[in-house]
Amino acid sequence: MNDLLSSIPNPHAPLAERLRPLHISEVVGQDHLTGAGGILSRLLAAKKLPSLILWGPPGTGKTTLARLLATETEQEFVQLSAVFSGVADLRKIFDHAQGRSGILLFIDEIHRFNKAQQDALLGPIESGLITLVGATTENPSFALNSALLSRARVLTLNLLDETASEQLLERAERLTQKRLPLMPQARTALIQMAGGDGRNLLNLVETVLDYQDDHDLTAEELGERIQRRLALYDKNQDFHYNIISAFIKSMRGSDPDAALYWFQRMVEAGEPPLYIARRVVRFAAEDIGLADPQALMHAMAAHQAYERLGSPEGELSIANAVVYCATAPKSNAVYLAFKASAKVAAATGEKSPPKHILNAPTKLMEQEGYGKGYQYDHDSEGAYSGQKFFPDDMAETQFYSPVERGFEREIQKRLDYWQAIRHKKRAMKKG
Repeated sequence: MNDLLSSIPNPHAPLAERLRPLHISEVVGQDHLTGAGGILSRLLAAKKLPSLILWGPPGTGKTTLARLLATETEQEFVQLSAVFSGVADLRKIFDHAQGRSGILLFIDEIHRFNKAQQDALLGPIESGLITLVGATTENPSFALNSALLSRARVLTLNLLDETASEQLLERAERLTQKRLPLMPQARTALIQMAGGDGRNLLNLVETVLDYQDDHDLTAEELGERIQRRLALYDKNQDFHYNIISAFIKSMRGSDPDAALYWFQRMVEAGEPPLYIARRVVRFAAEDIGLADPQALMHAMAAHQAYERLGSPEGELSIANAVVYCATAPKSNAVYLAFKASAKVAAATGEKSPPKHILNAPTKLMEQEGYGKGYQYDHDSEGAYSGQKFFPDDMAETQFYSPVERGFEREIQKRLDYWQAIRHKKRAMKKG
């Protein structure tokens, strides 16, 4: 820690830069990676660092970790931004790496690389010409191609919790040799306002330290000073869950105005918008379902739009999804069917499918009756055979019962039509 406070390259640099850790053990909030027994600690101890993808929200230390990994492994640190770089820039780095040992290439926002740019990394990674460390705020499973993911290990960084944020505040006070002029509740409020973003927190600290007040600020005064209204909202306490509950139940109750109000309460309080978007996606699947199949697509589109745009532009997309879901017809029929089928499946896991719907790729399986009697539905009248698909020794069970609302009304008509055909065919077979 002494090194952290004494080796300050530029006293006029932003506080976040001056407090950048000089050793991996000084990184806060990511103990699952950097603590004793953490993944990165173990990799460094083994002196074998693979290519990595660091996935996490802004301000959680992705760039800092990349720099420290280069230092700890005695590699040359080369940084690129995927926003402003392309294949030509990569080739220059690969040429530079020829004949050298130890190049750690850090690519910020690597999810912005297209497939060709990502593919250009594969050979140099495979040959060991470079060690890649990519940083992304988006889910690598969707943002990066499988070939690149197969050559890199994905590590997830978390938003800073209250303990880690308090550590940052204490470090800032030691570095600046100033005490934050805040009452205890205001200090807690400052942490909440940062929303788990360490860089944002330290920027707020700089603002607070510029005050010339002769007393410690209350939470309300702090909100006035930094022009952010302090909401009665604690992401780790009951009020947090109460607001979310009010939000979900307003959409379920088809009240778009109340839903928008609680949405804005969460935004004002610093709730990560992507968390809200995920709740809307879940709501579309659980509370609307097939009554309006478009709802889930609207919710997913809003989630993706926010990932692309960020704040404040992306929040409007989430608001669109909120209003759409609140005004859509509601049905939890699929949700109930999902739970009921899961319960039955768990209790009957030993039962085999009926032989007539099994493939018979070998002569022996054909002799055993696999596939015998299977009717190809497309060859049946109305493309419906009416065959049984449950296990032979298990009764056919209805899990899904559409409601008489929205598109599910049409689905019920289809089910009734198929049921009539099934009964007719089976009656003819018996007769």
